[in-house]
Amino acid sequence: MLRVEGLSVGYGDAHVLGDISFQVQEGRMTCILGPNGAGKTTLLRSITGLVPPTSGKIWFLNKEIQGKKTHQIVGLGMTMIPEGRRLWPPLSVQENLEMGAYMVSGRTAVEKRLDWVFSLFPHLAGRKDQLCGTLSGGEQQMVSIGRGLMTLPKLLLMDEPSLGLAPLVVREMFGAIKKIVHSGTTILLVEQNTQVALSAAHYGYVLERGMIVLEGEVNFLREASHIKRAYLGL
Repeated sequence: MLRVEGLSVGYGDAHVLGDISFQVQEGRMTCILGPNGAGKTTLLRSITGLVPPTSGKIWFLNKEIQGKKTHQIVGLGMTMIPEGRRLWPPLSVQENLEMGAYMVSGRTAVEKRLDWVFSLFPHLAGRKDQLCGTLSGGEQQMVSIGRGLMTLPKLLLMDEPSLGLAPLVVREMFGAIKKIVHSGTTILLVEQNTQVALSAAHYGYVLERGMIVLEGEVNFLREASHIKRAYLGL
């Protein structure tokens, strides 16, 4: 579904990513692991057109997308859930969700998408009229994911969904994320919480210092000595 070849990205004179190549298979969850500052968020921003690459190519559904504007990429069926949620605090839960359906025509279609989001996150259904600024961090993350799902993406990019959340909330969140994959949505997950990422994903890449240093099925990665030592503390 997504193929990246020889991608390099920088900000001015600062070199962030160098010669990155990887792919995401349809119907699976692929994770990108790595420490803070490895370039994970920059990678997602480059794929979605927010940061232009200095070299390399990106294919989504067999179409080259590097150089396209972000709204064009969203129109092709790719959506990103940004780190930090980026909600509108003065708007209600439902209003924030509906902002994700700005490309959808017809109230019936919007209502169907809202019903799907509320089925994934029943907790939000009873808070649909509550202002987002008054929600807990976990509830806000649910709204952020739900807003992204309102576009009915073929590929969902998620940037650190567990960041700052309690373990119980993370468990609930990833239960919903697995349901999203089972519903047919492909996911590319960027995550620092290695344990939870490897428990949910099918395949993974390890990004360090702007380079991919390891890749494989999650069972292989769990047993890799580098992962155990650097990320699982074993």
